[in-house]
Amino acid sequence: MSPTPRPSKDLKDHKDHKDYQDEIYFDGLRGVVPTYPMTYGELEARAHAAMPPSIVSYVAGGAGDERTQNANVTAFERWGLIPRMFVGAARRDLSVDLFGMRLPSPLFMAPVGVLGICAQDGHGDLATARAAARTGVPMIASTLSEDPMEAVAGELGETPGFFQLYTPTDRALAESLVRRAEKSGFKAIVVTMDTWISGWRPRDLSTSNFPQLRGHCLANYTSDPVFRAQLPADPEQDMQSAVLTWVRVFGNPLTWDDLPWLRSLTSLPLIVKGLCHPEDVRRARDGGVDGIYCSNHGGRQANGGLPALDVLPAVVEAADGLPVLFDSGVRSGADIVKAVALGATAVGVGRPYVYGLGLGGTDGVTHVLRSLLAEADLLMAVDGYPTLADLTPEALQRVQ
Repeated sequence: MSPTPRPSKDLKDHKDHKDYQDEIYFDGLRGVVPTYPMTYGELEARAHAAMPPSIVSYVAGGAGDERTQNANVTAFERWGLIPRMFVGAARRDLSVDLFGMRLPSPLFMAPVGVLGICAQDGHGDLATARAAARTGVPMIASTLSEDPMEAVAGELGETPGFFQLYTPTDRALAESLVRRAEKSGFKAIVVTMDTWISGWRPRDLSTSNFPQLRGHCLANYTSDPVFRAQLPADPEQDMQSAVLTWVRVFGNPLTWDDLPWLRSLTSLPLIVKGLCHPEDVRRARDGGVDGIYCSNHGGRQANGGLPALDVLPAVVEAADGLPVLFDSGVRSGADIVKAVALGATAVGVGRPYVYGLGLGGTDGVTHVLRSLLAEADLLMAVDGYPTLADLTPEALQRVQ
């Protein structure tokens, strides 16, 4: 058996993330071993066994033959961290400044649109927010949520949350969603650019499964007054009409002409997600965005592209001082360290915490986050990098 990960208020303020390792070893002296897996491979396997097959295919699957999805993961193997000795890294500082906030680490939870149905109780967005509150790891809450954003924000405690916007074709609805996010206390708006239409996903196609078409994870829409005004009946009585309305308004193929409007929607930091080309980064920067989010959606939306990690250095250079968030392929604490060394300000994790959620709800997510941070902290200790500022491109060497 294993104790529940400790929901101490101090976790989010604690800088010595390696303490999770100490807790596990001292628990072992009492005959207690971890409930949840310590490696990504075992975590994935156990989550696949615990979750319904249709949800597994949605979470695990990528676009096409999944080469880009897999390349995102293996791209990290092409970089090695060079150890530095006589540094005396007895204490490490993994904290980062982001949009005026001091965060305990560069780690954040990337937006995932099926969190709700990944948890055994059907409220995975709430469980994930509670894990954010425990650990201080920010959550980017998806538009596609099983619980309304107000309820999700209410579980974040003192940990900042960001709201990810899938921009609808209805501008009034987009404005309503952003206003609700502001009122709920979210600290930034993240606009996803590459999902106005669904990519070719053979795993989902083989089971004819698209959760939102079955009425899942639409709570932010069905709770929105602008959306509800377009419905012929209460969605609780006629969910099919709500789904059809959602299909009609969901995807907006934004152009550069839309950027001034997006910028005008909020005074919160505006982050644009999915930028991988330097020219796009420069235009977004010149258009007034506050942050760049380098990502290829974990390989879920488009196949045949470059690993996101490979384009990260050029994105950072083009961002010219703007913070750069990064995700796609992050599976370990070592991956976090390498992404920071290549210029990422903050590093997002996706599938690993979703698998923790599927296995153990808030406790499972907390375990995954603390494990990732402990590994990153210990790696920096052993290899002699006391702070994130010490992690520069020169700390890495390309593996032949």
